Amino acid sequence: MEFSSRARQKHLRLAGDRRELYPHSLQFYLEPPTETISLVEFESFAIDRLKLLKVVENLGVSYVRNTDSYNTKLENELRKLKFPYRALAEDDYEARRKDHISHFILRLAYCQSEDLRRWFLQQEMDLFRYRFSQLTGSLMQKFLEHVNLSFEAVSEDLKTELENELWASTPGLSLSKVKEQMFYKVGLADAVDLFRTRRVFIKDGFAYVPFKEIDAIVLNNYRTKLSRALALTARSLPSTQSDERLQPLLNHLSHSYVGPDYSVQKNTGKISLEQIDALSVKSFPLCMRQLHRALRDSHHLRHGGRMQYGLFLKGIGLTLEQALEFWKKEFIRGKVDADKFEKGYAYSIRHSYGKEGKRTDYTPYSCMKIIMSNPPSQGDYHGCPFRHSDPELLKQKLQSYKIPPSGITQILELVKGMHYQLACQKYFELTHEVDDIGFSLNHPNQYFTESQRLLSGGREPKKELSNSGNSQQKNNSQESMNSNPTPTSSNTTADTELEELEAYFTED
Repeated sequence: MEFSSRARQKHLRLAGDRRELYPHSLQFYLEPPTETISLVEFESFAIDRLKLLKVVENLGVSYVRNTDSYNTKLENELRKLKFPYRALAEDDYEARRKDHISHFILRLAYCQSEDLRRWFLQQEMDLFRYRFSQLTGSLMQKFLEHVNLSFEAVSEDLKTELENELWASTPGLSLSKVKEQMFYKVGLADAVDLFRTRRVFIKDGFAYVPFKEIDAIVLNNYRTKLSRALALTARSLPSTQSDERLQPLLNHLSHSYVGPDYSVQKNTGKISLEQIDALSVKSFPLCMRQLHRALRDSHHLRHGGRMQYGLFLKGIGLTLEQALEFWKKEFIRGKVDADKFEKGYAYSIRHSYGKEGKRTDYTPYSCMKIIMSNPPSQGDYHGCPFRHSDPELLKQKLQSYKIPPSGITQILELVKGMHYQLACQKYFELTHEVDDIGFSLNHPNQYFTESQRLLSGGREPKKELSNSGNSQQKNNSQESMNSNPTPTSSNTTADTELEELEAYFTED
C-alpha cells in the first residue's frame, strides 16, 4: 500500500512537470528540446513529421483550406501519426513532445538550402493555420498570452456598444455577423496592414480586429519567427556537420523516400518484352515513357538514363535474363555490337540485379531521388520531366500525348509552384480519366502498379461528392518544393551503393 501511494505521488509530480513543459497543444517552437533521445526515436519522429507535412502539402493543393473535407483528412492524419489534434486533450503529453522534437529535427534538415527552407516554412505555416483555427475562444486567448501576443478579447458589452462602428469599418461582415464574431483589441503596430487597407475599426490607439483577421496577425508573427529561426539554424550547420552520426541522417531526411522499395515484385517474369511498348503508353509515368521513347528512337541511353530506366524495369517485373535480352536487342540496333555490349554493359546489368560485385539487390529510384539528384545535361533523357524540362517543351510533349488544354494548364500551374509530384499525379488522373487517384504518388513503380490495378479493375477511383470538398486545382499554388520527405536509414546504405553502381555505367 505504501508503494502504491509513493508511485501515485510520483506519477502526479511527473504529470505536473509534463503539463508545465507543454502547457498547450500549439506552440511557436521558440525553445529547442534539451532532452536526450535515441537515434531510432530521432529518425522515427522525423519520418512521421515529414509524412504529415507531405499530407499538408497535398491537401493544400487539392482542397480548399478549412472546408470539412480538408479538416477531416488532416485531423485523421494527425491522429494516425500521433500528433496533437484535440486542443482540449490533457493526456497528450507524448504527442506534444513528439510535435516539439520532430519540428526541430526537420528544422535542422530543411535549413540547408533556400528551396528546402521555403518548402518547410510553407507546410509548417499551413499546419499551424489549421491547428490555430481549431482552438476555442478561451484556448486561443491562453495561447496568445503564452506566446506573448497580448491581444485582449473585446467583451460582449463593449462589442454591443460599438457594433455600428465595427460593422461600418469591417468589410465582409453584416451587422448580424458582427454580433456573432469575436473581436480583439490589437496594438496598431501589429495591425498596420489591416489599418492601411481600412479593414478594421480604430479607437484609442487600438485596432478592433475580428477573429477572421486575427489569425493573419498570428500567422505573420509565426512566419517571421520561423523564417528567422531557419536562417539562424543554417548558420549553425557547421557545428552539426562535424557530428558523424547526425549529419548523414539530416542529409538523408530531405531527399529520401520510405515505402515499398520495389526491388522484389510479385509479377517478376510475368511481363513479356513484347508488352513493354504498350505498357509504356498506358502505365508508365512520364519520366519512364520519355526514357523508353528515347531508347527506341536512338537505340542507346547514357548512363543516367540506363540506371533510372533499368531499375524501373526491374521493379515492374523484368527478370535478369529479360533485362539482358531487352538492352542487348536495342543497343545492337544502334552503334554497339554484341561483343561490345557483353564487355561494356552486361556486367552492369547483372550488377544491378545483385549478381556481381557486392551482390547488392539495387532498388528502383523514388521520385525524390530522380528530382533531387543528377540533373540531366545535353543529350540526357533521365530526370523528372516536370522538374527538369523547359515548360514550353513540356507543354508540347503533353499536347502530343493528347492531354486536354485545361489539363495542361493545371499541370503547368503545379510545375510553376514546384509541385512536381502533384503534377505527375494530375498527369495520372488525366491519362486514366479519373477525378482523384486517392493516393499520394511518391515512386515511378507505384505509378505503374496503381495504373495496372486501375486498368485491370482492381480498384475504383476515389470520387468526392460534396461541392465543398471536391478535389480541385487552386491557382495560388504555394511556392514550395514538392519533395517526398519520407526517409529510412536503410536507404542511406542503398544510396552509397548506388553511387558505386554508377561507376559501372561510365561508357556512353
